[in-house]
Amino acid sequence: MRLSASARQIALPAIAALLLAALPFAAGAHTGADEHSHLGFFTGFFHPLTGMDHLAAMVSVGLWSALAARRAGPELLWGPLGFAGMLLAGAVLGLQGMQIPAVEPMIAASLLVTGLLVVTRWHVPGIAAALIVGVFAVFHGLAHGYELADAPNAWVTLAGMLSATVLLHLTGLGVGWALRSANVWVPRVAGALVAIFGVTLLAQLA
Repeated sequence: MRLSASARQIALPAIAALLLAALPFAAGAHTGADEHSHLGFFTGFFHPLTGMDHLAAMVSVGLWSALAARRAGPELLWGPLGFAGMLLAGAVLGLQGMQIPAVEPMIAASLLVTGLLVVTRWHVPGIAAALIVGVFAVFHGLAHGYELADAPNAWVTLAGMLSATVLLHLTGLGVGWALRSANVWVPRVAGALVAIFGVTLLAQLA
């Protein structure tokens, strides 16, 4: 599907505004768990939507999967499924109290990497795509799991987080597929903004 000129003029500023708006909130990501008494499915669902590092990474995975795919079909789903599955695995490890160093730097690095993947539209076999994003997804999951450790309703909250993750992947897929036939600079600028977001986070953590 080819976007009209007016649609492209709307899409780029919207993407840029979303990602640039995330920068002031970067330092506030993962400052601690919500009060356990307020945790639940909807708390978990909205957490990735308000944690801009998670939101950008999850949407980028969908964007890359759509832009790099050679055709419609199951190939589109390897990246999103790999990310969602390994995020769940990481969250379970976090709930069990497993401590792995460099969680926050790896989350920041995931933005840099997924942003560059969107820019380059690098095509890799399906299982490789799942592994590339899955490595970083473990650390996103660990961050969630740490926040939910000892919460009595942790699994319900985690179900909400996973649902939002899938929704963000699907959003990225839809936008990416619509941009496949647009001018190549539109998704490249979006990917570059995500990568810059990752660099900004890494600089703050240094």
